[in-house]
Amino acid sequence: MCKSLVQKYNVAGPRYTSYPTVPYWDDASFSLKKWKESLSVSFNESNISEGISLYIHLPFCESMCTFCGCNKRITKRHNVEEPYIKAVLKEWSLYRELLTGRPKIKELHIGGGTPTFFSSENLELLIKGILRTANLADDYEFSFEGHPNNTTKKHLRTLYNLGFTRVSFGVQDYNKTVQKAIHRIQPFENVKQATLAAREIGYTSIGHDIIFGLPFQTEVHVSKTIELTKELMPDRIAFYSYAHVPWIKGNGQRGYNETNLPSGASKRAQYEVGKALLSKAGYHEVGMDHFALESDSLYKAMITNKLHRNFMGYTASKTQAMIGLGVSSISDSWYGFSQNVKGIEEYYHLIEQNIIPVYRGHMLTKEDLIVRQHILNLMCHFETSWTNQSLIIDELNDIVFKLKEMEADGLVIFEKESIKITQKGQPYIRNVCMAFDVLLQRKQPKTRLFSMTV
Repeated sequence: MCKSLVQKYNVAGPRYTSYPTVPYWDDASFSLKKWKESLSVSFNESNISEGISLYIHLPFCESMCTFCGCNKRITKRHNVEEPYIKAVLKEWSLYRELLTGRPKIKELHIGGGTPTFFSSENLELLIKGILRTANLADDYEFSFEGHPNNTTKKHLRTLYNLGFTRVSFGVQDYNKTVQKAIHRIQPFENVKQATLAAREIGYTSIGHDIIFGLPFQTEVHVSKTIELTKELMPDRIAFYSYAHVPWIKGNGQRGYNETNLPSGASKRAQYEVGKALLSKAGYHEVGMDHFALESDSLYKAMITNKLHRNFMGYTASKTQAMIGLGVSSISDSWYGFSQNVKGIEEYYHLIEQNIIPVYRGHMLTKEDLIVRQHILNLMCHFETSWTNQSLIIDELNDIVFKLKEMEADGLVIFEKESIKITQKGQPYIRNVCMAFDVLLQRKQPKTRLFSMTV
């Protein structure tokens, strides 16, 4: 890893789970009416042919993990479960009234928060309530995020019987000093128990999430974590950089000083060490920050050019419409984005008033759709082209000019009206996408909005 390149390209930048990125949404011209119309159009265009995706946000956690940037509510009171599930099912019914015809679900993912904060009985109530008014696509995939400390065999068995075949467990790092700093104490044995239980029950894709760049973390810690992970051989691994954004996430990420964080060069070295170990173990790099065995659906999607990226991260297939349920969830009609309110009490109030609880969003322009496609191509396939006139925008010459410097650094190569990211350039994929991000180029933020790219 060239330290000078790390220093040059280690800048604040988006992770591009969407384009436009959330800080550049045009909230002023957005309305709930426009969002409903765009979703109805998208649903009518795509439901029969490919189905829809659902994301359900369950925000409750029993303790605060200081590395986490997700929307959550810390509580040990489990009587919050039933009212929340009732509200989510009511929100789903509001969407069902909006859509013409019975939705066909292709993907469903439960995130949080801590989904396994909820009892298996309440999770069953939630999923059965959703499926009661929907059909399933032939190749549907259901997944959820499990906390190794509280995911029981009953959780796993219940969700498996409801159609879930994929689960991801948050590992982060096995070093005790790092775990103490991020307030996430979980022994290897807990992860092993949850992983083996899922495999025994029949889950076909088990994932582990590992983070580098955490406070007090070193290359030795990353190596040890991956060596232990190899003992369990999960089907896929999300190996990604810690996003330090305390100015956005408040006190949750202020449990340590910035001096306790590895430098940009050190973070990149941690990644390179981890990547080499994963490659040696038989994992293939998929897109950005993801690794999978050849038997996993994510790897198969990559080699068949079906890999997609949305607010849920990388997925093995694309649906045009994605509906997010629960507080802070983001929905995507392809023509527009919307986000639900973040406060639970406000969410309940709007649901009780029979109002879809959206508080902001963005309707995509023709230019947005073109740039979005280029960024998706880069994030999923490491290349994009503009041989088709419909993929040309006014700023194309400016974009090419910026990329020429990256070409000189060996990060990209140009072919006729196309560009490919080199293996050397893959760690800088966010920087390449930023060259296409015309909204970011037109209006550089005055305050820091994003985590560092390296």
